[in-house]
Amino acid sequence: MRFHELVDTLQHVELVPRHAASQLEEILSDTPIAVVQGARQVGKSTLVQDVLARRTSRYVSLDDANQRAAAAADPVTFVEQFPGGCLGIDEVQRAPELMLALKTAVDRDRRPGRFLLTGSANLLRLPAMEDSLAGRAESVELFGLSQGERAGHLERFVDRAFEGDLFLDAPGILGRAGYLALVCEGGYPEAIARSSPRRRAAWFDNYATRIVTRDASDIAQLRHLGDLPTLLRLLAAHTASSVTKATLARESGIPETTLPPYLDLLETLYLVQRVAAWSNNPAGRVAKAAKLALLDSGLAARMLNVSAASLAAGMHPDPAGHLVETFVLAELRKQIPHSDTRPTLLHWRDRTGPEVDAVLEAPDGRVVALEVKAAATLGATDFRWLTLLRDRVPRRFAGGFVLYAGRDPLPWGDRLAGVPLSTLWTA
Repeated sequence: MRFHELVDTLQHVELVPRHAASQLEEILSDTPIAVVQGARQVGKSTLVQDVLARRTSRYVSLDDANQRAAAAADPVTFVEQFPGGCLGIDEVQRAPELMLALKTAVDRDRRPGRFLLTGSANLLRLPAMEDSLAGRAESVELFGLSQGERAGHLERFVDRAFEGDLFLDAPGILGRAGYLALVCEGGYPEAIARSSPRRRAAWFDNYATRIVTRDASDIAQLRHLGDLPTLLRLLAAHTASSVTKATLARESGIPETTLPPYLDLLETLYLVQRVAAWSNNPAGRVAKAAKLALLDSGLAARMLNVSAASLAAGMHPDPAGHLVETFVLAELRKQIPHSDTRPTLLHWRDRTGPEVDAVLEAPDGRVVALEVKAAATLGATDFRWLTLLRDRVPRRFAGGFVLYAGRDPLPWGDRLAGVPLSTLWTA
């Protein structure tokens, strides 16, 4: 999609204030280069244009073929085209020739707020860009809309959980069918704006095709790029689980020895996230495999060809649980950057069987543990692994929660509670 087409499209999407805007303003106040990076169509261009509108600036997009050609022909002049203010360069990964010119420009003049870049890839993972940006840039990761952003509310679930709040005064705002509808919508603004599930499905199909055929080839020269759609569908089938490389290799047809670069590429493109394993004792009997999850539950649902209606009717019980967990992991990742605690998102799985879906570990070592259930009812077995983890690290354990699709918050013992899924964004 060309830039003018993107603008025309976004005019039909309700503009939602983004939590990342305040982070971006802080970076521009003391750092030469600010970078907004995230998947295609999460709202990077809209956010950047909004920030630039409040300062002396110029905005160019490398999705425009003429701008991209000019950047490749004369990178030095291109980055110096607006010396009196802030130059915004959208989709900078499409012209890696600019990196050395940006480095030179900043080394000559380190005024803060000189450049505001966006990239539909994690630029610090790209070899051509890592050295040029190191020490000169600070990044903000932008994901799809959080539920708090959609509601106009700054979420505080993470910080309040570490403060010992059990959220017993916050009833759920939706029933199970309502939560499953949010899961299948996902967070991409354009997908949310679609008028029907059928139109949203068409958007997801087009999005997945374009991102693996264009963006992937922009940043990687891998032999099996044509297999990326298949690999993405397989990851959707295994989303929020610790699937082995051997399993993915067998199911995708990509040799296991060459599979890691493809997984890295999907992570670089912000389609997949890895949730590393948590361990109280690195030498203990804890599985070290990372858990993989798609970063957008709506895209995952479309890759699996399931709908909110079919999930609510119980036609797909296994995907329902994994998709709701994918949704929760994404909401946590969106919330962590603006939390005061700034914990690390992990998961716990002991080799003997116990596992906890998500563990938030604060820099001081305290942990909050989360289990995720797609059901609207709770039982004692839902709390067994939270209880086990609490008893293993009693001094570090700040709280444990089962997030479920019911409406009532329920106390369940020492520092444990069952809370509605909506607590994530209403707290």
